[in-house]
Amino acid sequence: MSPNSMPAAEVPVSPSLVRQLLTDQHSDLAGLGIKVLANGWDNLVCRLGDAYLVRLPRRALAAQLVVNEQRWLPSLAGRLPLPVPAPVRIGRPSRGYPWDWSVVPYLPGDVAARTPPADPGEAALALGGFLAALHSPAPTDAPVNPSRGIPLSGRTAGVMAQLPHLDDPAKRAAALRVWECAVAAREWDGPPVWLHGDLHPANILVDRGRVGAVIDFGDITAGDPATDLAVAWMVLPASRREDFRRAYGRADAGTWARARGWALALALVFLTHSADNPLMAGIGRRTLNAVLEQ
Repeated sequence: MSPNSMPAAEVPVSPSLVRQLLTDQHSDLAGLGIKVLANGWDNLVCRLGDAYLVRLPRRALAAQLVVNEQRWLPSLAGRLPLPVPAPVRIGRPSRGYPWDWSVVPYLPGDVAARTPPADPGEAALALGGFLAALHSPAPTDAPVNPSRGIPLSGRTAGVMAQLPHLDDPAKRAAALRVWECAVAAREWDGPPVWLHGDLHPANILVDRGRVGAVIDFGDITAGDPATDLAVAWMVLPASRREDFRRAYGRADAGTWARARGWALALALVFLTHSADNPLMAGIGRRTLNAVLEQ
């Protein structure tokens, strides 16, 4: 497979810009230390002192995602069994920077993509319980996401375009069979439920061996819960996926089949767009193998 690079930043983002914006809008925080933690597909994330992070969108597509987090995450956070980074300060466009930005709590731990949970069984229960609490019916004005929470068939064009990039013909054939089975499963006919939208091992924190927090709700949306349930193939060994499913409590056969399809679709995205991001490429490889080995 020959992956492509991450999307390019559309505006310059840097620690010096963070300092200037804080000085103008949140001067009580401007003297704290600033250190880049991640420069991802959507955001520059900087550590701010000991207690905070700053998230600045680096492209226009991500700017609305930050606004969605600012509006919805504070009201959801109180009923979730794991900590989430609900914004504590909101920043506005300034100094030539065109978008809203956020200050959020710093949550301890390392991402599960680098530091897997010590006890997969415990992780299965924690993640299943988290999603059971999150996946409540969403209001009609919940954010709309064109690629998450949608009927799985809406991802077919992307999957078909990405499958040829798999170098191994046997893997291509096996992945196609998984996809066809997933798309053939009964579609979600319940109410749209709240979704994280981008729940993968780089958005799950592990602290002292245990799942400690879920981060990066930029893709928060409503729709088919199978989108989020794909995390079972991304984080857990096959022997613990049924524990996760039982902890979640309401994934019927159709939803479970679609979740496996979502895991495949996301694995292919990560594999084809992470030439300069080995962390995400690794998630893609491991998820693809898990999906095909089930």
